[in-house]
Amino acid sequence: MRRSPLRSTARAAHRTPAAAHRVPLLARLRVGRKLMLLVLLPVTGLLAFTAFSAVAQWREARALRDFHTGTDVSFATTEVTDAVARERLAAVDARLRPGPDTPAERTDAERATVRVLARATARAATWSASDIAGDLDAVGRRLHSLRVQTDTGSLTAPDIAERYGNVEDTLLDAVTALEAGRPTRASGRAADAHIALLRAIEAAGREQAEVAALLAGPAGRPTGAGRWPALETAQLDAFRENTSAALRTRLYVSQFQDPGRAVRRLRDLLATAGPETAAWPSYERWLADSGARIDALRGIQDRAARELDTTAGHDRREAETRAVRDLTASLAVLALVTCLALALSRSITRPLGEVSAGARALSYGDLSYDIRYAGRDELGEVADTFRELRVTTERLAAEIRAMNTAIDHNRLEHRADQASFEGTWSQLLDGMNGTMASFAAAHGRREKAEQELASVFNLSLDLLCICGLDGYLKRVNPAFERTLGYSGEELLARPFLDFVHEEDRAGTEEALARLADGVELAEFENRYLRKDGTERWLQWSARPVPEEGLIYATARDVTDSRRTAREQAALRRVATLVAHGAPPSEVFARVAGEVGALLDTTAAVLRQEPDGSQMVLGTVLGLPEELEEVTRAERRRAAREAVDEITRTRRAAHVGHAVGAPIVVDDRLWGFVLAASPVDVLPAGTESRLADFTELAATAIANADSRAQLTASRARVVAAADASRRRIERDLHDGVQQRLVALQLELRLAESLVPDPSSELAEQLAHVGKGLDDAFQDLLQVARGIHPAILSKGGLGPALRSLARRSAVPVELDLRLPAARLPEQLEVAAYYVTSECLTNSAKHAHARVVEVAAQIRDGLLELTIRDDGVGGAEPGRGSGLIGLIDRVEAIGGKLAVVSPPGEGTTMDVRLPLDGPSPEI
Repeated sequence: MRRSPLRSTARAAHRTPAAAHRVPLLARLRVGRKLMLLVLLPVTGLLAFTAFSAVAQWREARALRDFHTGTDVSFATTEVTDAVARERLAAVDARLRPGPDTPAERTDAERATVRVLARATARAATWSASDIAGDLDAVGRRLHSLRVQTDTGSLTAPDIAERYGNVEDTLLDAVTALEAGRPTRASGRAADAHIALLRAIEAAGREQAEVAALLAGPAGRPTGAGRWPALETAQLDAFRENTSAALRTRLYVSQFQDPGRAVRRLRDLLATAGPETAAWPSYERWLADSGARIDALRGIQDRAARELDTTAGHDRREAETRAVRDLTASLAVLALVTCLALALSRSITRPLGEVSAGARALSYGDLSYDIRYAGRDELGEVADTFRELRVTTERLAAEIRAMNTAIDHNRLEHRADQASFEGTWSQLLDGMNGTMASFAAAHGRREKAEQELASVFNLSLDLLCICGLDGYLKRVNPAFERTLGYSGEELLARPFLDFVHEEDRAGTEEALARLADGVELAEFENRYLRKDGTERWLQWSARPVPEEGLIYATARDVTDSRRTAREQAALRRVATLVAHGAPPSEVFARVAGEVGALLDTTAAVLRQEPDGSQMVLGTVLGLPEELEEVTRAERRRAAREAVDEITRTRRAAHVGHAVGAPIVVDDRLWGFVLAASPVDVLPAGTESRLADFTELAATAIANADSRAQLTASRARVVAAADASRRRIERDLHDGVQQRLVALQLELRLAESLVPDPSSELAEQLAHVGKGLDDAFQDLLQVARGIHPAILSKGGLGPALRSLARRSAVPVELDLRLPAARLPEQLEVAAYYVTSECLTNSAKHAHARVVEVAAQIRDGLLELTIRDDGVGGAEPGRGSGLIGLIDRVEAIGGKLAVVSPPGEGTTMDVRLPLDGPSPEI
């Protein structure tokens, strides 16, 4: 026999509180979630492993891409080394064996070097791992300086070879740094072979230049003649260890060809204790043999570069392919497992979901839902139970509807038939019958409460009303009539929007639309027009009853408090403007604007001049152009009378259409604030309001005037200092530097007149020439420190890079500056701040590295300088930072120093692009 669903439900409800405390955690999960949890645990582990593996593989692929890109830049740099080596040979040949064709050959070599260096610099610009472009730019400047010195004839052939060799060392170090990544063993061996062969070629080139100098000069044996062959041999051994068998074979063949054997014979001859000069080859023969041998090595070097590029590209492609393949396989397995889990979950949870949805619909009161599941399992029994429960619920709903109908028709004696139900349902209907009896008793009490509410409604000092969604007032209290001056009949006869100020009607309509949507309104303010035409600000709180089409609202007259708040807000805005360092013209214009807004008039701020005249500092009209022209003469006459009255009495004055108040600073009449109405006479008491506001604003006006004078004096001092620097630099350049250049030329002429270059006189003249060169370089450094030429010619970016290269402490630059030039005073300030900080980091902070970042953002140049030194820098202790602060603030900028002891120093500089505001 099936148990009654009502009794079963009652027993289940009775057991629920105790059983809820004993339900295990997993029993609270739905069946579908349990199945998904069982599958997702291993799937999550697989997903995590896939993610970690993919990240590691992509990191490896990215490292290989960076290495491949670095090899491209290194190959461009290698071309520069070859060009510099050929230029070196041309320069040494021109020095040793000058002839009619040697200048042209040297010029062609230099031009070739310049072209190759330009291509390499352009290629290096795409490389962001290091400043290789800056290194190549420095190499270009060194080559230019070396060419100038070679042209003067002050360098011997060994000196020329040595200095070109230094440049070659720099380039080879750059190539080594670019190929130092070595992400795989194969790429690392290919890079080692390439670099070793480059250094072997450079050793051969230096040997070529040194032996050429030996063969072109008097008989003798050069010092250190065997060092370059030894270095070449060591580098070639390293090359053989790391390169392929094909390149080793090519190297072996090149060494035993005629040029290679000729070079070895000369090396063996020079290595003997007493070489026979008669067996030496001629100068031209040596250059031909050694050049052919070096060209052969360069051919091998090209093959090694191609092998390095091929190896790096193959490693990169293999890593990327492996990463994609592994990720695709893992995702495929993950997708398959997930699909199987979803299919299994759906096969189990679908019947459970149908029964659950039916139970939920029944609990929500939806009696139309039918559970179609008719299985023979436990779920089928639950479905039958819910069907029986739905029938009982339909009967109960019918009784409740009958009860509601009786209440709607005021048949409060109606009672439900509880005898046809049992258990909890019978108790529920019995409670409803008791509720009906209580409701009948409360109905009488409600009528009495309505009478009491009407008394409160009429006695309230706040404005109370009931209005409809149709836009008409339905009921107002006497306070409403007193505030607006209309009778109750007048207020109810017209749409209430007719009484709202014209400018506030749109906002009031939006508020009415929100109330119509059922949204409560709190502290909404608008202006109402009284019957006499004056305005009153009302603050509303309203609650809609959409089903009745009514809105219950209360309002408070906040006209006086709002006026006070507006005055305080205006004073805060003026004070904030002054505190932010706004220009005085903006402050005075804001004061006039605030007065005009408060009084709804035209307004002006005037300053009393020593000669008794007045200067207009800020005005606000707020009038149509036609009305302003018509009333201009009348307003000026009234304003003049007000100024005369204030000057005589030093108190606020009211003259017809105009009012005025004095601005007193340090017990002297600083100026006036005037307000004038073009149409109506201003009401009495307006001058008192203006005087109170002006008295509070006088401090802000004085602060703005003092700030303007201080800024102007600072700007004049800094401008005078910069002008003095430029004048000193110009005097040095046009005077002392030109004289030193003339003396150098005369000394070179004297050296050329000495018949014996090895005489004591020639050595003395060379010594004096070197001293003049050193003095000239020292003078250049002094001139650059006064006002660097690179700042005037190249702008802030190149000037900061020049500072970084000359700094004793390594500098990391992050410059995001536009190509266009910045204002001169801004560039000078940023340059000297950076220079002073780098000097302090080296002398006082003992920093290991300095970071310099500069960018343009929101109309400001933002410069940040940070070091990792000892910290503890305080501007207030008389350090050089005070001068930097004065320079920055003189052009309207801000400088902040953060330097906790032991944690380094950070300096943030903000400089406006439009410079300081002009003085009023």
